[in-house]
Amino acid sequence: MAVTPVIICLSRSGAATAHKIAKSTGFAVHGRKTRVEQADAFFDNALDHVRDLFAAKVPVIGVCASGILIRAVAPLLNDKTTEPPVVSVADDGSTVVPLLGGHRGANRLAKELADILSGHASVTTAGDVALGVALDEPPLGWRLANSECAKGVMAGLLSGGAPNIKGENIWGLDADTNGAVTLITTENATSGDDTTLVYHPQNITLGVGCARNCDPQELWKLVQKTFADNNIALGCVAAIGSLDLKADEPAMNMLAKRLGVPFRVFMADELEAYADQLANPSDVVFQEVGCHGVSEAAALAMGHTNATLKIAKQKTKNATCALAISSESVTEFKGRSRGKLSIVGIGPGQASWRTPEASQLVAEAEELVGYGLYIDLLGPLAIGKERSDFHLGAEEDRCRYALEQAAKGKNVALICSGDAGIYAMGALVFELMDRGVDEMGVSDAAHRVEIKCTPGVSALQGAAARAGAPLGHDFCAISLSDLLTHRADIIKRLNAAAIGDFVIAFYNPVSKRRRTLLTEARDILLQHRPADTPVMLGRSLGRHDESIRYVKLADLEVDDVDMMTVVLVGSSNSKLAALGEGPRMYTPRGYARKIDGDLS
Repeated sequence: MAVTPVIICLSRSGAATAHKIAKSTGFAVHGRKTRVEQADAFFDNALDHVRDLFAAKVPVIGVCASGILIRAVAPLLNDKTTEPPVVSVADDGSTVVPLLGGHRGANRLAKELADILSGHASVTTAGDVALGVALDEPPLGWRLANSECAKGVMAGLLSGGAPNIKGENIWGLDADTNGAVTLITTENATSGDDTTLVYHPQNITLGVGCARNCDPQELWKLVQKTFADNNIALGCVAAIGSLDLKADEPAMNMLAKRLGVPFRVFMADELEAYADQLANPSDVVFQEVGCHGVSEAAALAMGHTNATLKIAKQKTKNATCALAISSESVTEFKGRSRGKLSIVGIGPGQASWRTPEASQLVAEAEELVGYGLYIDLLGPLAIGKERSDFHLGAEEDRCRYALEQAAKGKNVALICSGDAGIYAMGALVFELMDRGVDEMGVSDAAHRVEIKCTPGVSALQGAAARAGAPLGHDFCAISLSDLLTHRADIIKRLNAAAIGDFVIAFYNPVSKRRRTLLTEARDILLQHRPADTPVMLGRSLGRHDESIRYVKLADLEVDDVDMMTVVLVGSSNSKLAALGEGPRMYTPRGYARKIDGDLS
């Protein structure tokens, strides 16, 4: 479970159980408003809240009836290999039921909770019931090489008889050398099949080095050859590591993804601490980067204190690798991660308009950065996380801070309303990275972090959806704020959009200081489209105080709008239809001409 579970408590009768779990595990308690007196966070609607957590891949422990959790997550069920655990707990703690994610930690979690509560874990997974183990979920520090065969092997094992165990018995099962199925634990590259499962101890740490922009295939082939030549399974790798200057090296990051292990980096002085243990120390390397070796030192640095070099540095023209082995599996990783900045658009703020990917990136983040109101709109999803609030007007400060925090190896989410790439922080992040240091850019380390952009529902999309379909044909967006854009450029774009007869979404239409550009925009548009062109005014879209109304273009006044309003101005073809549900604004695409055959 990559994300810390959340405990859901719906009533006073389950509060003691919820807090008992929280005290033992450190998990946060989210309580139902008006029904639970004490909690780390509160929510209004249990179904919506559980659904939002589940979509964000957050494991859920519900101190409530199983049916509530089932109804909440049912619409989202799709792929059991990626869905987070969902566990229900009786109010009195007597029974714990893993509902989803049995092979993703739910069964183990249920048993741990039952021990805490002195209750009973109602595990129904066949292997767990009959054998007390799940063969596709090996103990921490072990990796199953052929997981695709686990179902068949488990079925064979359940048919009767004990397994033939070759190597260490990591399950504590009875063994039979004549068993119908075989369980193998080995460091060697061994093939399994429908009757044989192969497990590898993750006791190998892989250090790598390479020239800048080394071909990923060159490093990959070097690693493959090194392991094959020494009959060591790639599944034994617990983590790969290198010098921090290589944090953004594509070949190394691709290698980590291929192996499915963490990529950790170290500063030169950290690697130099292992200089006396290197098989191939190099003064040339020391002169270039400040340590006498990268791949060998990184391999040793990631292992346990008793780690030793198993395979000294191997090299090609542009890449090197080395292997260290520890006396036991490596499950805690030294060094630091590359660092990640997720630029997250959360839409207007309500959970139902936030994408599952956005919710997941927020759930995974260690620190949230943004305008305080936007972070508040995340509700319970932000509870328990470090947060750094910045006021309006401090946009560059917040982006620079987020990048530099990620440069420390942290997973940071920069929270924006709407879509982060539309009049938001996305462009500023990349501008800062594109500047030179003397141009008030960011540090070298910040240039090496991973950047993840995720889409959000923008204000123009929200407004269009509420209106009907005003963006059914060509459209554009224009910000009427001259704080960052020259007024002359805004006027030029207004004239071009008016001549082009685009549907226009106006962002930042007015402020307390800026009161004239909207009037100028109206007057420019009236030179090119009818006075009765429909205009939609959408305020606080997707929030509790949402309001929508329509005016004619000629009647649009500056006092009709504020900074929370999106103004959608139709083209000369846009219409406002009086329908049973109320007026709906749309812009025809031209399908009537297609039907009539008039497409000349």
